[in-house]
Amino acid sequence: MNLHLKFLQRSKGICLLLCVLYIGLGSSTAQRLPKQAKLTRKGAFYTGQYPNLLREAGYSQADIDKKVTQAYHDVFEGPSRVYFEVGDSMAYVSDLKNHDVRTEGVSYGLMVAVQLNKKEVFDRIWRWSKKYLQHQEGPLKGYFAWSINPTTMKRNSEGPASDGELYFVTSLLFASNRWGNTTGINYYKEARNILDAMWKKDGTGDVYNLINTQHKQISFVPVGNMYNWTDPSYHLPAFLEVWAAYAKDGHEQFYRACADTSRAFLHRACNPVTGLNYDYTEFSGKPHATEWAPPAFRYDSWRVPMNIAMDYVWFGKDKAWQEQYAQRFQGFLRSKGLTTFEDQFNVDGSRPDFILQAGDVKKLRHSLGLVATSAAASLASQDKQKLDFVHALWNAKLAPYEDGYFDPYYDGLLYLFSLMHLSGNYQAIKPAPHH
Repeated sequence: MNLHLKFLQRSKGICLLLCVLYIGLGSSTAQRLPKQAKLTRKGAFYTGQYPNLLREAGYSQADIDKKVTQAYHDVFEGPSRVYFEVGDSMAYVSDLKNHDVRTEGVSYGLMVAVQLNKKEVFDRIWRWSKKYLQHQEGPLKGYFAWSINPTTMKRNSEGPASDGELYFVTSLLFASNRWGNTTGINYYKEARNILDAMWKKDGTGDVYNLINTQHKQISFVPVGNMYNWTDPSYHLPAFLEVWAAYAKDGHEQFYRACADTSRAFLHRACNPVTGLNYDYTEFSGKPHATEWAPPAFRYDSWRVPMNIAMDYVWFGKDKAWQEQYAQRFQGFLRSKGLTTFEDQFNVDGSRPDFILQAGDVKKLRHSLGLVATSAAASLASQDKQKLDFVHALWNAKLAPYEDGYFDPYYDGLLYLFSLMHLSGNYQAIKPAPHH
């Protein structure tokens, strides 16, 4: 009963706070809101109109283009790049701080390449990933080993991490739409190869579908018991909608149902006051403890605001909650200092006792990766101060921190993704007219 009373009191407090916030918006903003809501009612997937929040923040298109180009250069071409070419036809993206190549990184590399129309980069990464990471036989056939040592070429794990396959499939479908399938790689066939293999996984060898079919949620790992819990940052309803539109594998209704389930799951997984979520959860949204860290908002969690913003922009099927979420999440970070908020929290907003290290470094810091994803959340926010986060990202630097720590891989890729989202350069790519 006490807990119930506490919840009621907190709910009342939130309602009161929202009322105060709305009243405080000022008449000009309040008058703008209905008009804006009307204009952006349908997602960009249907309208083809992607917001350019950097322009709205006052930056010139020339400066925006230069910023995105520079970020790509720094991550893929510069002296601190994480992209490495192999021979005349392959390449990989490396997590330098962890001394490995992981499916997260190479699949992110594919997504960057297809979004920015860099076909050669895409093809190189795909060829390398297929050759060195994709299982061609056995119970794991079609899936990818999630980590490999690029020096010894020894796999650190044979098993997959479900987010890698999620990005592989979506990137390949976009590549098929953008470039067709007759230029050396049949992208659609490669995407279907992964999906068709996924649907054949029935528990043989303890290997399962990437999506827990009972719960209609993506698994943390589709192997063993890890099939029975999830990672909120793997919940990308926008990608599942893309599968429903372009995979054409007969599972369209299932993918749409999974997208809706993910949206409902995120309501449960994100704290109703702070907006923070645990790195790993049960399908209920309750925390899932792991052997490497107690539950908290940590590195994986950073991606959630960007994923929610993407779904808001592309499909717009959960706008009311997503707008509230963005306001809560940014409001919490603002309360910790717009230029000083740290990068790990308990979901109630307190500082965690356990700090998860990044590579060899164990330290809380104001991380570029979280600065980036919190700026992307502005795409879903109706708060009049939301551009503060956009300016903070614009002024941030992909450079070593004061103590010398530098992560051009995770910080760098999230920084690039966020600039792409905020400039309208991260889109649900539709088939070109001639394909």
